[in-house]
Amino acid sequence: MAEKTEPAAAAASRLAGEMEVEAYRRLFPLAFLERHLGESVRPDARRLSEARPTTVALGAVSSAHGSALVRLGDTAMLASVKLEVMSPPAESSDEAVEFHMPPICSPLVRPGRPADVAPVISKALEDVLMSSGMLNLKELCLISGKASWLAYLDIYCLNADGSLFDAALISAVAAFTHLEIPLVSVGDDGRVFTVGGNEGKTKFELVNREKRKLTLGDIPFSLTCALHKDSILADPTSEEESIIETYVTVVVDSSDRIVSIQKLGGVH
Repeated sequence: MAEKTEPAAAAASRLAGEMEVEAYRRLFPLAFLERHLGESVRPDARRLSEARPTTVALGAVSSAHGSALVRLGDTAMLASVKLEVMSPPAESSDEAVEFHMPPICSPLVRPGRPADVAPVISKALEDVLMSSGMLNLKELCLISGKASWLAYLDIYCLNADGSLFDAALISAVAAFTHLEIPLVSVGDDGRVFTVGGNEGKTKFELVNREKRKLTLGDIPFSLTCALHKDSILADPTSEEESIIETYVTVVVDSSDRIVSIQKLGGVH
């Protein structure tokens, strides 16, 4: 009988210990984190410089011309690129690209941070994609001065567990890598449309005779680090972001060129 009660007692003791640790973690989050940092380890058992595993699945949205589902740890992003034929006004250039990011579905709990970070991430993402040179926008030109592609990039945050910009950038790059430009025709009336679309009985001539991929330049990728005293934590989780006030996001490209450096919080 005693042999049966010992495992039960050990399990109860272990459960009580886990509950105490979890209570301490919730009541004193900063002290809990600093105890781990003092041993050069994170609450999730990562080393300070260790990022979380990343997975990329292309073609996640069948209705898009390019799409990708990205997981960075427990952070998940779904990106899709849709192309639309546009006839820009005479004063506009062939570089007609629009990036849009819908509101992030998962709430971010961090005192002092703006309630809606989606526009901030969207603007930063657009700036990086444009300044990195990854996209040659002239490839989106169909007929000079008459028609070009307008690319809509939508990124949905399916789960927010830190490093949102890093995951969003990976998903955007992956979606453009998967992007396939469809066949396009120009009718006798001058209208430009995708083949298989609304050409009806109109006679038309193919503008491009086969589907093609975009020729991408140097690929940008980023790493966000949380700075706390003498510790630098790569790829912080949402828990770490809710405690630490200073962050640095560094964006470099595949040629090791620094694209941008952004610091949030802390003493400037």
